[in-house]
Amino acid sequence: MLRGLGKLVGEGRLSALAFNCRFLSVNSVAGVTPSEGTQRRTYATTGEQQRTRRINFFTAVNEALNIALEDDPKTLVFGEDVSFGGVFRCTTGLLEKHGSERVFNTPLCEQGIVGFAVGAAAMGYKPVVEIQFADYIFPAFDQIVNEAAKYRYRSGGQFSCGGLTIRAPCGAVGHGGHYHSQSPEAFFMHCPGVKIVIPSGPRDAKGLLLASIRDDNPVLFFEPKIMYRTSVGEVPTGDFAIPL
Repeated sequence: MLRGLGKLVGEGRLSALAFNCRFLSVNSVAGVTPSEGTQRRTYATTGEQQRTRRINFFTAVNEALNIALEDDPKTLVFGEDVSFGGVFRCTTGLLEKHGSERVFNTPLCEQGIVGFAVGAAAMGYKPVVEIQFADYIFPAFDQIVNEAAKYRYRSGGQFSCGGLTIRAPCGAVGHGGHYHSQSPEAFFMHCPGVKIVIPSGPRDAKGLLLASIRDDNPVLFFEPKIMYRTSVGEVPTGDFAIPL
């Protein structure tokens, strides 16, 4: 099934993959809630009423992060090397626009990055954290599946870390080796309580990332890094969200 979906994405026949773990019996345990946050801007839910411009994938990600930071003062962006733009330049210019208290580097510790983000989300912030390569997400596996995914259920609905979004460049580019080429989304698809999103182009990257940041559930946002500069398309210039 996954191979078939990957083929559809590669052919451009499937606009995006948004694996929401929407089995009723699982959701009742995990505490997954509908994507209420994505409905705040119904006038621009899919961006049809906006002008567009032709940009590549990583620029679309950068625009979404900038809009999220402008829209909500509780949005934070942090991770390894994000303050100077990150390895793939997705966070370029955000430090200069929004300051070092909201856009900042972290130590090389994925478990610590996600653990801190879970705590920040539980306190009402909207952390958008970057795992520099998806291959490095495994040290944070426990924080994601045993803390973030179960936080709402564990507290009987009293607490939530639903404002958490974890970005991770995934997939191979032909020269990355075994620690820079993995696609680990399948490990997390079996975990109730988190949403998995994989955009397939610049428009999806911007609209789905904004929807993910505003969603009331933890979201893992995997970005196929081979698309950062090779995938180019028309993208609405303003704020819009593609519902998850």
